[in-house]
Amino acid sequence: MSPAINVAPQTIIELTDVTISDLKDPRRAVLEHVNWSVEERAYWVVGGLHASGKSNLMATLAGIMPPAAGTYCLFDESLSSHGQLDRSIARRRLGIVFDGGRLIHDLTIAENIALPLRYHGNLGMEDVAGETQALLEELELESFAASHPVGVGRNWQQRAGLARALALKPEVLLLDNALAGLDPRDAWWWLEFLSQLWKGHPLMGGKPVTIIASADDLRPWRERANRFAILKEKQFMVLGDEPSLAAHQDPLLRELLRGGSRKT
Repeated sequence: MSPAINVAPQTIIELTDVTISDLKDPRRAVLEHVNWSVEERAYWVVGGLHASGKSNLMATLAGIMPPAAGTYCLFDESLSSHGQLDRSIARRRLGIVFDGGRLIHDLTIAENIALPLRYHGNLGMEDVAGETQALLEELELESFAASHPVGVGRNWQQRAGLARALALKPEVLLLDNALAGLDPRDAWWWLEFLSQLWKGHPLMGGKPVTIIASADDLRPWRERANRFAILKEKQFMVLGDEPSLAAHQDPLLRELLRGGSRKT
């Protein structure tokens, strides 16, 4: 029998000397000189206080806005301040869950979830009914399928946003402060479901999903993620794995591990 060959994880995201601007005010830099690599099958959580740049970081990773300086490489496709990322790559291979779900209010929950499938396949609702139903069932959203977002609680809107992000079976999942505003039961559900996605969920054909989440409270993530970083004073600081957190005495990290949410 031939010996097993260990294949090193591939780097799928790389930021080189990147400056990230504020989505609302592109002239204002929120993060500077970011150098960061993400390997496939990693589970990153990036902590930061309110207005530290978490959402802007996620928008850049999703290809929604280019970096103000430096280069961002996603699946070997580069996005610089002077270039354009092939959006078809980002939309098909990378999913994002925005804070609050950001659903389209004129569509039902089922229609929101089906939207990526219909858009990329130029299909009708009936053509994607089976895939949509599978997502509704797995994320416990069947009873809300015909409802519009305005009639659904924020926790369920957030979950519908996750279902929509998973519709195209992405390789990378971005989560913008996914646990914000959730009660303990819903937060536990998210953490359990994300662990299944990371290890390989049947919805994804059993293939592990690379996860990058932002958070203003690191406590729930400590025993889930395997890589941590924080945003502090416009800097991106890599901390390492969960055991490494104990060795760091940074005051901001200690605050985030106490669930601090002081605004800056």
